[in-house]
Amino acid sequence: MSGICIIRDKNECKQLWKTLYPVKSIFDLWEIREIFANSYGRKNLFIIHRSEQDNKINGFLPLSWIEERDVFGFFPAETWRGRTWMEQNRIIAQDSNVLAKMLEAIPGESDIRYLAFESNLDNLFPSGKWNCCIDETGYLFYPDRYQSFSGYLEGFKGKSRKKILSEIRYFEKEGVTFRYNNIADLNNMFHLNLENFGENSYFHDPRFMDAFEKLALMLNKKGMLRVITALVNEKIAAVDMGAVWNKTCTFLAGGTSREFPGIAKFINLHHIQWACAHKDGLCSMPFEKISTLDFLCGDFGWKERFHLSPRPLYQIKSETINW
Repeated sequence: MSGICIIRDKNECKQLWKTLYPVKSIFDLWEIREIFANSYGRKNLFIIHRSEQDNKINGFLPLSWIEERDVFGFFPAETWRGRTWMEQNRIIAQDSNVLAKMLEAIPGESDIRYLAFESNLDNLFPSGKWNCCIDETGYLFYPDRYQSFSGYLEGFKGKSRKKILSEIRYFEKEGVTFRYNNIADLNNMFHLNLENFGENSYFHDPRFMDAFEKLALMLNKKGMLRVITALVNEKIAAVDMGAVWNKTCTFLAGGTSREFPGIAKFINLHHIQWACAHKDGLCSMPFEKISTLDFLCGDFGWKERFHLSPRPLYQIKSETINW
C-alpha cells in the first residue's frame, strides 16, 4: 500500500533501520542506537513512505517519544538536559514532497536535531509549520591535509604558533606522559566529568551513564574503543574516550582534572599529533592510519583556534517549540 505507514514494533523498527538507514558514521550503527534505546526505554515511532508508482519505500523517518518534553525526537531520543546527543542524523526522503508527508504524519510536536543534509537544504526542505535552522556546528580534523604535525603547526601565524608551542612545552616540562586503551581509566573520566560539570554533565543522567558504560564495553569487544589518558607526574590529568570506525576516530566524551589548567587543549593537540603520527613516525604512539578526527559539536573556543573544519548540522522543529 502506497503512502504513509507508521511502525512501532521494536523488531520491525530494527529491521527497517538495518535495511534502509545508510551507514556513513559510527552513530549510524544499529548496535550503538540500540544500546541507548534500551537504556532510555522510549516508545518508537518509525515513519515510512511508499511510492505510488512501485510501492517501494522512498522515505524513512525514525523517531522516539520524549515523554518529559511531550515531543518526538530522532531515534532513540537519548536526551541530555532535554536535548538529544547523537549527531549526523539523517531523514531519508526522495524529495521535499515525501519529506513533507512524513513530517505531517507525526502525531504531535517534534524537535529533530543534529541533522546532516547531503543535498541542497532549500530544495529538500518543505514549507509549512516547521522551523529549520542550523542547530550546532561539529568540527573535524583531516591529517592528510598536512605533511606532518610540524606542518600542521606551520599553518598558524607567529604569535598563535608560539602560544601553542609554549602550552605543549609547559606540560612536557611538567613530566606529562600518556597511556592508551586502559579501559579502567574510563571510571576516572566519568568522575572528572561529573566533578567539573555536576548536574550539567551528560553522566548526571543515570540513563546516559548506563548507556555509555555499555557502549564502552561494546566498542572494546569490537576493537573500536580508544582510551587516551594524560598523566602529569603520574597523576591522571585527563581521560578521553574515542571510537574508531572506517578510519575516523570520533571523540565521544572526556574528563579533565581541575588541578591541571590547560590540559584539555593539550590532550586535544595530542590527538591531532597522533592522527599525523603515521607520517611523523612517532613511535611513542600506537600506529594507526586515521583519515579524520571528529570532535563533534560543542565549542569551548579551541576548535576554531586549532583550525578544525566546521560541519554544520541542522534542526527541524515544530513552530511551537521555542528551544
